[in-house]
Amino acid sequence: MGMGTSTFVIRWVNLFTMLLALAVIIFGVWMSTHNDGCRRSLTFPVLALGGFIFLISIIGFLGACKRSVALLWIYLVVLLIVLIAILVFTVLAFIVTNNGSGHTNPGLRYKEYKLNDYSSWFLKQLNNTNHWKRLKSCLVKSEQCRKLSKKYKTIKQLKSAELTPIEAGCCRPPSECGYPAVNGSYYDLSFHSISSNKDCKLYKNSRTVKCYNCDSCKAGVAQYMKTEWRLVAMFNVVLFLILSIVYFVGCCARRNAASYRSKA
Repeated sequence: MGMGTSTFVIRWVNLFTMLLALAVIIFGVWMSTHNDGCRRSLTFPVLALGGFIFLISIIGFLGACKRSVALLWIYLVVLLIVLIAILVFTVLAFIVTNNGSGHTNPGLRYKEYKLNDYSSWFLKQLNNTNHWKRLKSCLVKSEQCRKLSKKYKTIKQLKSAELTPIEAGCCRPPSECGYPAVNGSYYDLSFHSISSNKDCKLYKNSRTVKCYNCDSCKAGVAQYMKTEWRLVAMFNVVLFLILSIVYFVGCCARRNAASYRSKA
């Protein structure tokens, strides 16, 4: 690749990523001012990512404009570290999310989930008392369970609904408990369950209790996290391919800049 072409591409790619980074930072600031404490915890990674991308982009942009070998070397080293980090995270994400799937029950359209089906990493995170306490607090604040009785007016509608993993695991007792549903968010606990599942005793109709202490709720969260991680992993695959091309062009720009300096 020629000197002019490689430096032109690097210059404009990094100008674009600088603008993208600014958009990410603005979005992070918006999140910090418009969300509750649970979602606000996500703002630091977003702001850190935006700032990091912006810093790399400035180095690459200045290196291409000034044909600075030193800046381009720094740019390439940092970009290589980013590529390795993306690759490692993506592989680990696919490994961690390899296990776990829902179980179907007769008469129900939605699936139920079992905690032991998931990877040991998920089990360790969700069985950590402090981690689960924070997650449970956020689940209670979201009031997803309270909204079920408004979304589904009849028991027939509830059984034919495609509940999310968290709704299926945290807002209702497992089907094997046999508790009759009065509405979408209330069950008749006077029914004597013969199931040995400990979640049957943990479930309460109280808005702040529900099945938030159940393994079925932790399994629902694990399934939600698995789905989100898979999406992030697939995005990372695309990002890795794009950055690999940028890295190749950057290598050409560095080599051409070195040749330009030696002739000057």
